[in-house]
Amino acid sequence: MATVGDAVIPRVREPDPHPGPGLVPDRRDPQARDLRSRRPLPGPAAEAVVAPPVARRPAGRPGLRLQPAPAREMVLAQPRGFCAGVARAIEIVERALAIHGAPVYVFHEIVHNGHVVAELAARGAVFVDDLALVPAGAITVFSAHGVANAVVAEAARRRLRVIDATCPLVSKVHQQVQRYARAGRHVVLIGHAEHEEVVGTAGSVDVPVHVVGTAAEVERLPAWSGEPVAYVTQTTLSVDDTRGIIAALERRYPGIAGPALDDICYATSNRQRAVAELAREVDVVLVVGARNSSNSNRLREVAEQHGVPAYLIADAGAIEPAWVDGAVRVGVTAGASAPEVLVHGVRQRLAALGIDRVSELDGPAENVRFRLPSLHPA
Repeated sequence: MATVGDAVIPRVREPDPHPGPGLVPDRRDPQARDLRSRRPLPGPAAEAVVAPPVARRPAGRPGLRLQPAPAREMVLAQPRGFCAGVARAIEIVERALAIHGAPVYVFHEIVHNGHVVAELAARGAVFVDDLALVPAGAITVFSAHGVANAVVAEAARRRLRVIDATCPLVSKVHQQVQRYARAGRHVVLIGHAEHEEVVGTAGSVDVPVHVVGTAAEVERLPAWSGEPVAYVTQTTLSVDDTRGIIAALERRYPGIAGPALDDICYATSNRQRAVAELAREVDVVLVVGARNSSNSNRLREVAEQHGVPAYLIADAGAIEPAWVDGAVRVGVTAGASAPEVLVHGVRQRLAALGIDRVSELDGPAENVRFRLPSLHPA
């Protein structure tokens, strides 16, 4: 097993075809089929595909040939679902519960998915949006989105025993902001102002951070004529939208410093490329994810930008039959905080609607893992 910085790159191993209960079942559906070869993917025997009935000529109308209806198919994007930062954050809460027992307090949702939060709550996690609700000295986990310096200080004042589940890629952005602030630069943060990650990043320094979410908002920033300026970005943004905002910043502030698109995490970029490819193959796209999940919303937007209807669904129960009525191929992907078990539920729902064939696009394997923090805070 090789390490690169905080990332641990494990040896590739075959997916477990029989996952046990939990939040992270095997990512690849064992009954999926490769879109190009139509061969079953590795795993248990794939579900038999029943050929459509042979159409027969109706009596009394010689020469008329009816064509069978095309087989309807669910096409899965790859990669999809949990990223390394989300998997790490969930594992931190699970291990904290196993080590310290319930309750374990979590500041904000550990990740933006109601199903994940509900399952952890059933095991004894208590989610709060105000540290005043946490008893002094209690085990407290900071969410994957990161927190502001003021939250860290408040936790210390209350002598909370903190385990920090901030995604290492978010922590990297905090370090960039701090470096630019120490250098005396005005700092612009590209992101959604109310998102927990943006609140935490902006609060990681004691100087003003200017948040912009569109290229038009760049024009409303101060002139800062001749003064040094830098930018960073939220990790879960649309790659194309962010590229346009960066271009607007570079026009307004020649010589501005920044990481280009490097702050957008690998998982966000991979899933957006995958859904763009998916949109070219299907008639409609379903994105499994929570409404407050930034990366899930961006996946829906990317699919729509490529010319197909797209819907964000929390789970299979949100699917409206009218959305897939008449669709031959239905694309399915999942945001980085959506567990694969929800995708399996969508597969079952679509099968009930007559879409019972499954295939999967090719995509890059994601073998990134992040080290866990200390689970025994003082």
